[in-house]
Amino acid sequence: MTVTIYDVAREAGVSMATVSRVVNNNPNVKPQTRKKVFEAIERLGYRPNAVARGLASKKTTTVGVVIPDISNSIFAEVARGIEDIANMYHYNIILCNADKKKEKEIRVINTLLEKQVDGLLFMGGVVTEEHIQAFRTSSVPVVLCGTKDENQAMASVDIDHEKAAFDAVNVLIEAGHRDIAMISGTLQDPANGFARYQGYKRALETAGIPLRDEYVRIGNYRYESSVDAVNYFLELSPKPTAIFSATDEMAIGAIHTIQDNGLRVPEDIAVISVDNIRMASMVRPTLTTVAQPMYDIGAVSMRLLTKLMNKESTDNMQVILPHEIINRHSVKA
Repeated sequence: MTVTIYDVAREAGVSMATVSRVVNNNPNVKPQTRKKVFEAIERLGYRPNAVARGLASKKTTTVGVVIPDISNSIFAEVARGIEDIANMYHYNIILCNADKKKEKEIRVINTLLEKQVDGLLFMGGVVTEEHIQAFRTSSVPVVLCGTKDENQAMASVDIDHEKAAFDAVNVLIEAGHRDIAMISGTLQDPANGFARYQGYKRALETAGIPLRDEYVRIGNYRYESSVDAVNYFLELSPKPTAIFSATDEMAIGAIHTIQDNGLRVPEDIAVISVDNIRMASMVRPTLTTVAQPMYDIGAVSMRLLTKLMNKESTDNMQVILPHEIINRHSVKA
């Protein structure tokens, strides 16, 4: 038999209203009475009905999170930041994997909204007009996490991807490199793709280095796509002396492919990238990279969402967090 709030009230010798106040952390309950209720809850194994509480309060204390790829460690770090702040503010999260596929993202967004979540965090690539339309039909706040919409109309938390790429390529330029290739993400992706390509391009232009089309290959953020890109670069004359990768995973693939071809990193070809995943410090040589504060992106996104859900005042709806160059051994100092 399911234990009800009535059973707890009878066991503790109090009213159902008192049990409700205790369960909902209402401060207007005497400590002795609160102790009696908690003891009754423990003896009976009572679990509050979240659905019923949500109907009564019109809140489910649940946040929906759309994540591009749950197997990617960088998104796991963002999710950890979200989870820690959600716990601090007594929210549960529903985590949904969307594979960076627009149709699946829209479907997941609508499914979460149907489940009456109190707010939504969206991690994805391109924020299209269809995404915006789905968000606009929502009656709950939405925060973009690690991405932004083109018009910056949505609340968002991210880094300056163009500046991160610019700073990374400048590390190579300052190390004396002029033949610098790039393994890019898709240019339809406004952050990891287009913005980082724009940063690469601006760094070359600022240094007076011509942009060579054959020095740019489009990858899919995965290890395997960088293998193809590096094999292509090694056939060029002159071949690049340095490679800027849009992500660490592709950079690690680049390092291994360079080594598989009998060349050395960084003596023959230097490699730098953006992200600072855990594997960046495990590969040999260790990877010089631009660190995104992934945990902070998740944590700050969740905190911004709590403010919007609770109708607190917010000074900044588009938060840009700082990035940092992590100098390791894949680029000569």
